Amino acid sequence: QVQLVESGGGSVQAGGSLRLSCAASGYTYSSNCMAWFRQAPGKEREGVAHIFTGDGSTYYADTVKGRFTISQDNAKSTVYLQMNSLKPDDTAMYYCAASSPVLRSRCFRLGVPNFGSWGHGTQVTVSS
Repeated sequence: QVQLVESGGGSVQAGGSLRLSCAASGYTYSSNCMAWFRQAPGKEREGVAHIFTGDGSTYYADTVKGRFTISQDNAKSTVYLQMNSLKPDDTAMYYCAASSPVLRSRCFRLGVPNFGSWGHGTQVTVSS
């Protein structure tokens, strides 16, 4: 059974940085899609960044492009989300998600229904 555990959330002022971690266990996929989603109160869960574990290719939502970086450490089975230049609009619960094996071309089109494994989330709060 796949388990995802997020950590690294917290409270920062606008312009600050945080690094989220997602430790994965229970599977040995070599080419699947890992992603970070976020959900603010009263809003739908939205994709923030995707990474194709087969080659490390990445995709970002326009709202975070240039500020956030998703990366992976295969030896640690961990995916990271480095968040810089944080804004109050980035305040949300951040979730890590994992898909079953997919093609690289499909990874970046996956949405919430396509990810079968989710973590419990870590809260990020950005104050102005």
